[in-house]
Formats: sequence, structure tokens, C-alpha cells
Amino acid sequence: MSFSLIWLPDVLKSAGLKVALVDGWEGRGRGDVGTIKGVICHHTAGPKAGNMPSLKIVTNGRSDLPGPLSQLCLGRDGTFYVVAAGRANHAGRGIWQGLTTGNTNFIGIEAENTGTRDDFPWPAVQMDAYQRGVAAILKRVGQKSILCCGHKEFRPGGKIDPLFDMNVFRLEVEAIMQGTATPSDPIPRVDPKGRPTLRRGFSTGTLVEEIQAKLQVNTTGGGKGNFGPKTEAAVRAFQRKHGIVPDGIVGPKTWAALDGI
Repeated sequence: MSFSLIWLPDVLKSAGLKVALVDGWEGRGRGDVGTIKGVICHHTAGPKAGNMPSLKIVTNGRSDLPGPLSQLCLGRDGTFYVVAAGRANHAGRGIWQGLTTGNTNFIGIEAENTGTRDDFPWPAVQMDAYQRGVAAILKRVGQKSILCCGHKEFRPGGKIDPLFDMNVFRLEVEAIMQGTATPSDPIPRVDPKGRPTLRRGFSTGTLVEEIQAKLQVNTTGGGKGNFGPKTEAAVRAFQRKHGIVPDGIVGPKTWAALDGI
């Protein structure tokens, strides 16, 4: 069974963002969501080391609160991890713009950050992805930037996350939604050898055939030279094996690892 938010990966990818799917995400949730009205921003308060060390606890929950604890996680390198397509325990009691049903009507994003001054300012690539991801979601659900809030705003006095200024954040989100923000390309277009970044749904040709051969992708019955779901799955498996963020995109780091085959 799949829950309602199965559109999340495509919306984020269409915004040019890196996306990694957490196994079982389509059917993960505390039941389904209602009509999505906005986004609540969080930080994990997790370890300082690592790209997304809090992913497991967000997915599975804590001893005092069952998971998932958000629909999305955001790593320090700007990768969005899609955790759940259903309702998540991310908001608790609170109110924003007259809405009190945080878990039902808001998508939660847990961004990896300790929440302390030793992890501030945030990496530029992570903050850029945060703003662009929120903008893409709000456009998808037909809402304005004011329907993005921090957990500290939804529950003032009870929460402090995220540490950054939400008013400035919303201004950047609004600029992205209006098309007036500075263009950004969070995924490098080419590697040092001039090879283009390849991804599902956008790439075809001999370089894709080369990857399929290296990763022994079964293209029987069609698909040779086309970067489809089988090729993406093989790339993700390869990335996990080599300690690369499993986003299914063949960029500079993945090209370098593939050179070793």
C-alpha cells in the first residue's frame, strides 16, 4: 500500500535536487496525511560528523516516539532522503497561520544539524537545497511561502529548531517561487574528465551503456543506453557499497568510483 505523498521524489527531482529513497518509504507512515497546507522545518540535533547520521532514528523513531519522525531528511550535502509518504510524528501541538494539525497538514523536513553554534552557519549547499525543496513543495500544493514555518514558530517556547532566521529563509523561498532567486545548480554538470552527470529520465547514449555494462544491468527486452529504473537501482546499490550518498545520480564522485571497475 502506498500513502498520498508518493509525488515527493518527482517534485524534488524536478527542482534539480538530489534525492535518495529510503527502502519502504511509499508505505511508511502513521496512517495517511490530510490535505497538505505547508511545510515545517526542523533540525535533527544529531551528531556533527556524517552526512545524514540521524536517518535511522528519523525513520524508525525513538523509545518515546514511534517513527517516522518526518517525511523528509536533508543531508549536509543537500541530498533529500525520502523517508515516508504518509503521516509523520514531527510536529506535536502547536499553531501556525491558524492551523493546529501539524502532523496531518504539514510535511516535515528534518535537516541534519547539531542545533548548536559549533554547526553554524549551515553548509551553503544544504541551505540552498532546503530553500529550493520547500519552494518546490509549496508550489506543488498551491501555497505561499508563509505556509513554511520553523518548529520553533509552530511551537514557540517549546522548540528551538531550526536555529537560522525563518523570516530570511521565507524571503529566499519566496524569491525561488517567483523566479527571482539567483540560479543554482546543486548537482555538478560534469566531472573533472568532462563526463556529464547522468540520471534517470534525462540520460541516454553510450555513456549510459558503459555504466550498464560495468554494473551488469540486465537490459534484455530493451533499455540499453537508457537510464531507467533498473540502471538507477544498480547505481544506488553501487553507491551504497562505496560509501557514496545513494541518490542514483552518476556525478563526479560516482564516476571516479566507477573508474575503478
